[in-house]
Amino acid sequence: MASRSSRQSYSHNNNNNNNNGSSSSSSSSSSSSAVSSRTTVGHAQPAHNSSGRPKPLSATSRRSVTPNSRTQSFHSDQEPRRVRVAIRLRPRNAEDLLSDADFSDCVELQPELKRLKLSKNNWSSESYRFDEVFTETASQKRVYEVVAKPVVESVLNGYNGTVMAYGQTGTGKTYTVGRLGKEDASERGIMVRALEDIIASTSPASDSVEVSYLQLYMESIQDLLAPEKTNIPINEDPKTGEVSLPGATVARVQDLDHFLQLLQVGEANRHAANTKMNTESSRSHAILMVHIRRSVHEKVNDEINSQEKGTKSDLFDGNGIPIIRKSKLLIVDLAGSERIDKSGSEGLLLEEAKFINLSLSSLGKCINALAENSSHIPTRDSKLTRLLRDSFGGSARTSLIVTIGPSARHHAETASTIMFGQRAMKIVNMVKLKEEFDYESLSRKLEGQVDHLTAEIERQQKLRDDDKYNLEKQLRECHDSFAEARKVLVTRSEILEKENIHLESEMKGILNELNHQKDLNNLMQDKVAKLEMSLKHSEQHQLENSTYQKVLADTTEMYEKKMAELIKQIEDERAHSESAEEQLALMKKLLSEHQKSIQKHHMENSTYQKVLADTTQMYENKIAELVKQLQDEQACFECPEEQLYSAKKLLSDHQNSKQGQKQIDELALKLQEMYQLHENTLSELQSLKSENKDLLLQKAKLNEELHSVRQRLLEQEKQRKGIENELIKLKRAVPENENEFEDKKSYMKEELSKGSSEFGNRMGSYRSNPLRENISGQRATIAKICEEVGLQKILQLLTSEDSDVQVHAVKVVANLAAEDINQKRIVEEGGLDALLMLLRSSENTTILRVASGAIANLAMNEMNQALIMDKGGALLLAKTASKTEDPQTLRMVAGALANLCGNEKLLTVLKEDGGIKALLGMVRSGSSDVIAQVARGLANFAKCESRGVIQGHRIGRSLLIDDGALTWLIANSSTNSASTRRHVELALCHLAQNEDNAKDIISGGGVKVLIRISVESSREDIRNLAKKMLRLNPSLQADMHAR
Repeated sequence: MASRSSRQSYSHNNNNNNNNGSSSSSSSSSSSSAVSSRTTVGHAQPAHNSSGRPKPLSATSRRSVTPNSRTQSFHSDQEPRRVRVAIRLRPRNAEDLLSDADFSDCVELQPELKRLKLSKNNWSSESYRFDEVFTETASQKRVYEVVAKPVVESVLNGYNGTVMAYGQTGTGKTYTVGRLGKEDASERGIMVRALEDIIASTSPASDSVEVSYLQLYMESIQDLLAPEKTNIPINEDPKTGEVSLPGATVARVQDLDHFLQLLQVGEANRHAANTKMNTESSRSHAILMVHIRRSVHEKVNDEINSQEKGTKSDLFDGNGIPIIRKSKLLIVDLAGSERIDKSGSEGLLLEEAKFINLSLSSLGKCINALAENSSHIPTRDSKLTRLLRDSFGGSARTSLIVTIGPSARHHAETASTIMFGQRAMKIVNMVKLKEEFDYESLSRKLEGQVDHLTAEIERQQKLRDDDKYNLEKQLRECHDSFAEARKVLVTRSEILEKENIHLESEMKGILNELNHQKDLNNLMQDKVAKLEMSLKHSEQHQLENSTYQKVLADTTEMYEKKMAELIKQIEDERAHSESAEEQLALMKKLLSEHQKSIQKHHMENSTYQKVLADTTQMYENKIAELVKQLQDEQACFECPEEQLYSAKKLLSDHQNSKQGQKQIDELALKLQEMYQLHENTLSELQSLKSENKDLLLQKAKLNEELHSVRQRLLEQEKQRKGIENELIKLKRAVPENENEFEDKKSYMKEELSKGSSEFGNRMGSYRSNPLRENISGQRATIAKICEEVGLQKILQLLTSEDSDVQVHAVKVVANLAAEDINQKRIVEEGGLDALLMLLRSSENTTILRVASGAIANLAMNEMNQALIMDKGGALLLAKTASKTEDPQTLRMVAGALANLCGNEKLLTVLKEDGGIKALLGMVRSGSSDVIAQVARGLANFAKCESRGVIQGHRIGRSLLIDDGALTWLIANSSTNSASTRRHVELALCHLAQNEDNAKDIISGGGVKVLIRISVESSREDIRNLAKKMLRLNPSLQADMHAR
């Protein structure tokens, strides 16, 4: 039936094309000029205005131009959004020359006018206008530059693009698009040349080029780079409508040689066969997908409008967020249409031809609908039209090259191909630029800066600690040196005191001797006076005794000599005392100057104390102690100074003053050494002051860095508040109707079946249901919010202590779980564990209801079913069912258990965990929706058991019978709910397939119910199944005969 319908559809399409051509032919005139004028208006592609309606071509469009200007016009067309169509004529081959010897050429090219004439016979011809017309001598390079290069440039600028080849089999589509050109580089096709330009225009450091190579073979998408991947599903983004193939291999292209290797592997895996029309006929549609991701380093190109340009550049320059452009290039090599009678296909080739013609027919219908501005575009009739959804009527810039042959034998196929191109020229796409902010690279850059600043702060802190340690060490050393100097000074003072005492004792002895000498002098003076008196008396007696006078004269002379010597000694002692007094005055002067310098240094020390007091209190205390020590030392010096003064004064009267002068010189030398030590201390204090200034500067610098870090933290706080605002929006966007969290697949099956019984059209029923449209809109909104906020943050809100926050968060997760594309992420991010935790710990009815619905959606996936059972999900669902009476919550729990009943591997564990008893226990609510879910679960359970019995995996009675499910099914087989009755009937039929269940069915009155089902069921398939079970089961057959 399928092959017949596809052949009929293909014939119908060709008939339509032939009818169009014949009508145009009948209206043509014998005059060539008149024909040219009419065909320009009737067949050439008209220009489109802003509303999409056609307007007549201007006179300038019929002007003859040179090949160079023709290429330029194709590049810079005033309507870049319209599908560009070029036509290429294949040269004649040996078969054409042999078979068309008696025929004239049916195709006449006029490349300078961008027209071609198609002659049906010698007197009837039709003229068509295209965006470009290539003769049979056109080179591969010129075809690429005119047809594909503008699309490639648009893709490099951030737009999606499509280059597609269409035509009859054997007209050179694969040669034009997929030729590798290994032996002759000039024969390279569009694929190789396009990737060569793309690789040359991108940077490996900041850009990425990835390719996928697929084929659509007999309505099955296969991966040409990984042949084991077959029947790849097509996913459509509900928000943007973009089509993706998640199972296809995506290879990152390193260079052109790497791409040629990939292309060679794909061509080797592509289906091809030898037919009468072509020795290497492609039996599948080949699709090369090129994904380009480029970073924007310069200003936006002039092709973008000014408003978009201003917005993007402001964002880029203001916030420093890098911008990336993502674009996709499709290069499609369609399999050629063929007539079975001409190609001679049979067997597998015949089936392949049917699928090829069927997909091309679906593509033609979509082109017709788009060209006629139809309200319905049948893109879902074929996987080919779904893949090309963005190329025709979408947001991609599309170029189509149609290939034809010169043979008059294929006039009908050539005319059909030309009309396909003519209709495609009427399609206008809405070209869109896709730019995104590269938050990942910005985040990595900011993280690197934060790490760098953190390391710098740590280094500065380490330097500060080291400097502080060094300063403390130096202060300790200064303190130790001062303490040592103090000890030395104390010791020297004690020695000086001892020496002073000794000098005082010596000076006392000297004074005593001087007093003794004074007394002797006085005695001598008395004696002299007496002698003078005696001399006077002797003069009187001179005459008397000359001898006595002579003796007296000798004695007087002797005493005079002694007196002269004594006078000389006294004068020498006076001179010595005067020199000692001068030296003592000099020493006093030196001591006074030293005292002044000490006072001056004391003032400087007090100034340093004030400066150091601003830096740290510890330095101030240390310096104060040093100043106090200096003052004590000064006081100690003043006492010896006074003693020295008195000592020098006493030494002035002493004869041997040299010894005292020597001691004074030693004391002055010691004082000079102490002064030098004090100078060194002052220099060390000066260096400490400069180091303190450096520390203050470093502290100010660190304060500035800390200020910048605080500013970044404030910005992050603003971002956090923005996320909280998004959470508020998310709370508002979450629907309050928990019916949306029902098992989506079962819901859609029931709705579609209802629509089929009432209207006979499943797609019409789906579009006529406003509730589903509302749910889709809400889910799209929630998906957008999730994309902005992040799934991980939403899952973290499930553990919030605020029950309102938990309610809204679990509603968002339930909505996301309703889409297959989100389920894997939810499970990987820990969403399943969080939902099970809510069932275990929460007492809130709303949370239990919505969490059960989310688990029901996740349980539609077989892998998720095993995870739910391993984590004790069935036990938690059973406990939830036992502790609540809310019908909506029970419906969600029943839906989740019903989905788990559909996995044959989990039946035994599910029964042991109390899943069946929980299902039957929920019937107590009396709600028809809950009972329908219970019946669906029992039907799934019975179906899996019957499948296992047929395949030999399972033996024995059904597990449902032990829990009383059979009795409930028989009792409710006549319920008024159509959905419940249908599931009950299916469950009974599947239980009847097991011979081991026959005894229980007979004893419970199930045979009578099966007989009634075989006659009265509303579903024909259920009636047939019931009849089959009654006929094949020996026990049931025997009971029927007994009745």
